[in-house]
Amino acid sequence: MLIWVPVQNIADALADLDDVAVEVVVPDGGSLPASAADVEFYVPPFFPAPEAVTAMAQMPGLRVVQTLTAGFDRVRPHLPAGTVLCNARGVHDASTSEWVLAAILASIRQFQYFAAEQAAGRWSYRFTDCLAGKTVLIVGYGSIGQAVERRLNGFEVRVHRVARSARDGVNPVIDLPDLLPEADVVILLAPLTRETTGMADSRFLARMKDGALLVNAARGSLVVTADLVAEVSAGRLFAALDVTDPEPLEPGHPLWHLPNVLITPHVGASTPVSWLTATAFVRSQVDRYLAGQPLANVITGDY
Repeated sequence: MLIWVPVQNIADALADLDDVAVEVVVPDGGSLPASAADVEFYVPPFFPAPEAVTAMAQMPGLRVVQTLTAGFDRVRPHLPAGTVLCNARGVHDASTSEWVLAAILASIRQFQYFAAEQAAGRWSYRFTDCLAGKTVLIVGYGSIGQAVERRLNGFEVRVHRVARSARDGVNPVIDLPDLLPEADVVILLAPLTRETTGMADSRFLARMKDGALLVNAARGSLVVTADLVAEVSAGRLFAALDVTDPEPLEPGHPLWHLPNVLITPHVGASTPVSWLTATAFVRSQVDRYLAGQPLANVITGDY
C-alpha cells in the first residue's frame, strides 16, 4: 500500500509498517510523481493549497483521505467518488482552546494597548475590564468547545452552549437570538457548512450587547466581514480573530487598523502539541485501515 503524507515526521511515524510505502509529497500544480496512480491513503497538507486537493482526481486507487484539521471544507468538494474522508476532530483541542483563552484575556485586559505603549517606552496606566463575572457563549459545542469550557473553569464565568441540535446542557442553534444579548463573550467554533456560512451577519452582531467580544477560532467565512467591520469601526463590539474572510487578510484591510480588533494568522493549532497529536492520530488511522477496522472521524453527513 502507498501512502502520501505532507511532512517527514508523519512519514517517520509510519516507517516501521510492513508492506507499506510512504512518500512525502505536497502537490503544487506541477507534474505529479508516477506513483500517484498507486496512492491508496492520502494525508493533505495542514493548510492545503487548491493544487493539493485537486490532485486527488489523479489518484485512481485512492481509498482514504485523512485531513490534519477538524475542518474539511477545502477538501470535500474535490473528494473522488468512493473515497472515505476522515477529519482530525479532537486532535487540536488543547492548542485551539488555549488560543481562545489567550485571545479572550488579551482582549479584555487590553494587552494590545499596553504592548503598543511598551514599544513606545511609555508607562501608561489604564483601568481595564476582567473576565470574572462574564457570560460566555460557545457557538459550536464540539470537542474544542468542551476543551474551552474546561479551561474556563476557575475564571468565575457563566457558560452557555449552542450546537446544531439540543442535548443536555446545550441549546439548539435556534436559541441563538435569545442568548446573544446576554453574552459578554461569543466564541465561534462551529464547522463551516451551508447553514453556518455567514451566520455572524449584521442581525447576529446587532443582537450582541454593547462592548461584547466576538472570538472566531473556526473559519473566517462564518462571519460576514463587512458587517463585522461596521460594528467594530463604530466601537460597539470587540473582536479577536484567528481566521478571517478573506484569508490571508490583505494589506490595508480595515480590520488591521482597528484598536478593538486582535488578529493572529490562523495559528490556533500551530503548536508542537498539535503536531505530535496529529502524527499519532494519522498512525492510529493507518493501523485501523491495515487491520480492516472502522476508521475514526469518518465524515458521512454535513459534518
